[in-house]
Amino acid sequence: MKTYSVFIGLGSNLGERHRFLNAAAAELRGLPGTTVIWYSSVYETDPYGVKEQPKFLNAVGEIETSLDPPELLKELKRIEQSVGRKGRERWGPREIDLDILVYDGLVYSDESVTVPHPELERRKFVLLPLREIAPDLVHPVNGMTVEERTRQCRDEGRVVKTSYRINP
Repeated sequence: MKTYSVFIGLGSNLGERHRFLNAAAAELRGLPGTTVIWYSSVYETDPYGVKEQPKFLNAVGEIETSLDPPELLKELKRIEQSVGRKGRERWGPREIDLDILVYDGLVYSDESVTVPHPELERRKFVLLPLREIAPDLVHPVNGMTVEERTRQCRDEGRVVKTSYRINP
């Protein structure tokens, strides 16, 4: 069975943020046809979009999976619900948020999912943890490495590495 290298963004800014990240990571380990490779450090970040909300904890994980993008997104949404996410406004506060950032160099879009993530290259809170684990990863649309794109990112939100780690 063919597997694909996928980078997943994890974020939380409500409740016990670190616990939500670890609970989601535990469920990622149980996905069919999926192996978790590793996680970046956890970063505390300013909110993006809606500014009047608590700070986020963000990280990026690398997985190998046989799930295609729509199947993987469906599983990520199931994990969000299982871990405790409640429906809220776009870019608003959330218990857990899981996003497909890059899917094995694939450029893909349908009614449910777009990869690479359309906001990836504008968000320092994603680029910095991604750079930590995959600085030479090439964006399949613009051809730039994560390292190059991070240096050019104009996002001025505060992103600080914490001592938190996601349990492997």
